[in-house]
Amino acid sequence: MVEHESAIALPTTAAHPFVSTKFEQLKLRRERTYKYLFLGMAIMLVVPVLAILAFLTIKAWPSLTWSFISSNPANGMTAGGIWAPLFGTFLLVLCSLLIAAPVGVLAGVYLNEYARDNWGTRIINLAVVNLAGVPSIVHGLFGLGAFVYFAQMRKSLIAASCTVAVMTLPVIIASTKEALAAVPMAFRVACWNMGASRWQTIRTIVLPNSISGILTGVILQVSRAAGETAPILFTGVAFYINMDQGFALDEKFMALSFHLFTISKQVQNVPESIQYGTAVVLIGLVLVVNSASIAFRIYLRNRKKW
Repeated sequence: MVEHESAIALPTTAAHPFVSTKFEQLKLRRERTYKYLFLGMAIMLVVPVLAILAFLTIKAWPSLTWSFISSNPANGMTAGGIWAPLFGTFLLVLCSLLIAAPVGVLAGVYLNEYARDNWGTRIINLAVVNLAGVPSIVHGLFGLGAFVYFAQMRKSLIAASCTVAVMTLPVIIASTKEALAAVPMAFRVACWNMGASRWQTIRTIVLPNSISGILTGVILQVSRAAGETAPILFTGVAFYINMDQGFALDEKFMALSFHLFTISKQVQNVPESIQYGTAVVLIGLVLVVNSASIAFRIYLRNRKKW
């Protein structure tokens, strides 16, 4: 009996009864190795971004004043500020968001909650995936034909907003479908057992619990809409607009992305600080809007009950 007990005794001591085995120690070393490896990869991604932002800020510092933001370009865009392009970019993002967000969310709700798994639904899903891979210049040509010529919107802010909305629809649809699919089916079943209809279940249970995921697609839409140049190049962006004469949705507009290209390549004798200042303001606009959206998404996610 004593020999049997000694044969199965664990390799521990009285002072340290829970000493890890060599296999466990090897596993822990591997986990630490992979942890620091992935941390190094993350740092390699973050450091270049911070370096670029620091470089742009240093170059743009002489022009980063309130008057630079609040005044219009002057002297053939070699002086003044960027108010007209900044305001035009803000309106472009807002209008495209108002168009794309409702359509994209409703399309995602239909594909995930109502549509059956048949050939028609598969064709729609395939079209959404393919639309996400279409180059932005092709979207610009589509907007020129569909909205400027066919819908007779002329080259205007509304035509450019519709073009950008079509371009960003696949991202919103895909994120909406994923967010809705993440809501447990038990929530739907419990609501149906209480006598609620399908739409009542979606409106009161599914959508409130998936809004944080839906906002992910909206955030990506805002970033892309603010930085795209090719889609608006054919549909409404202008070289220069005098904001003192008013601004309308059915007229051309200025945008920061195209304005940056203009003062960098097409206008001579533009101070370097103005060029870098325009880039910094464009990046700052995207960061501010994204940060506000992310904060709102975190707030909604923290209110989840599951």
